[in-house]
Amino acid sequence: MAFVLSEEQLMIQTMARDFAREVILPTAAERDRTHEFPADNLRQMGELGFMGMMVPDTYGGAGVDAVSYVLALTEIAYACASTAVVMSVHNSICCESVLYFGNEEQKRFWLPQMCTGECIGAFALTEPHAGSDPSSQRTTAVADGDEWVINGTKQFITTGANAGVTIVTAVSDRSKRHRGISAFLVPTGTPGLIVGKAEEKLGLKASDTVQLIFEDCRVPREAMLGKPGEGFKVAMAGLDCGRIGIAAQSVGVAQACLDEAMAYTKGREQFGQLLSDFQGLRWRMAEMACEIEASRLLCLNAASLKDLGRRYTMEASMAKMFASEMVNRVAGQALQMHGGYGYCSEYPVERHYRDARVFTIYEGTSEIQRVVISNNLLGPGTRR
Repeated sequence: MAFVLSEEQLMIQTMARDFAREVILPTAAERDRTHEFPADNLRQMGELGFMGMMVPDTYGGAGVDAVSYVLALTEIAYACASTAVVMSVHNSICCESVLYFGNEEQKRFWLPQMCTGECIGAFALTEPHAGSDPSSQRTTAVADGDEWVINGTKQFITTGANAGVTIVTAVSDRSKRHRGISAFLVPTGTPGLIVGKAEEKLGLKASDTVQLIFEDCRVPREAMLGKPGEGFKVAMAGLDCGRIGIAAQSVGVAQACLDEAMAYTKGREQFGQLLSDFQGLRWRMAEMACEIEASRLLCLNAASLKDLGRRYTMEASMAKMFASEMVNRVAGQALQMHGGYGYCSEYPVERHYRDARVFTIYEGTSEIQRVVISNNLLGPGTRR
């Protein structure tokens, strides 16, 4: 499928590219070293409309389509994957969940401040004992008068330490299994919400990933997002869009790797000729470019289906699986082309290599994507 971008989409892409390369890229390596959360960049991104891209202007958002969002996110990821993952979770999962499942009061209260970047969103689904199987989560929400009391532990929560609001899923009716899970909007500072261990990660070091602990955390009845028992639905809908976001990030990082490899091989001589003149490397870069373009088209295809209001679960999983595995291959090849220098932090490809590794894991592992795709093709398997 060929994509012809509109003037507005091209303008958004150009604006994101200029901002990413002029503002974000120059300090990306330093943030990787210091683990500094990119708060200032996110505020500027809010001013440019990148923190509420698919939210209608009625609620303070940019009101653009998912294709435009993919184009912008790809450019941000090209410069800094840590910044991009915050943008992705915030837009794809948090803003979208509030927009589609929130009541009017919730939307008018939360979305304007989320769209400016004043309030960053986090999404708390994964638990220490419930990763790829969210229906087995143990966090509970018990009604007590006009409040819900939440108890439990969430694991690997992106932006958990820097979020202004966290969407939390919890079991409100154990007898109904996944239909007994509800979702709640929990503001930062709510008594009983404790930021636990911060993970020391291989990559994405400027994006915090933490454990969130809920100890008799009380939220008002009106904090429920959606209807009772809709938490699993909220999570799955958010992850569909989130997987498009991971695919877009993968494309951005992979493109950065290819560009770094081309620049390096054009400037280094071995055996009396430029590395870029060796046919083996030229063909390898041709293959990398093809894989990146295929991933880009899968990503844009899923986004366009979303824009058309059509079901895109399988296409989002295809894009996420293929692109996340692609970026790991491309990053590995780019590092190899740098030789020993690729293993050193002096060159950006070392950071890209580390950042890319998690893309096949979070928001649904590659194995889970294969389950989703095969179930859409064949129907659920028969258990014996």
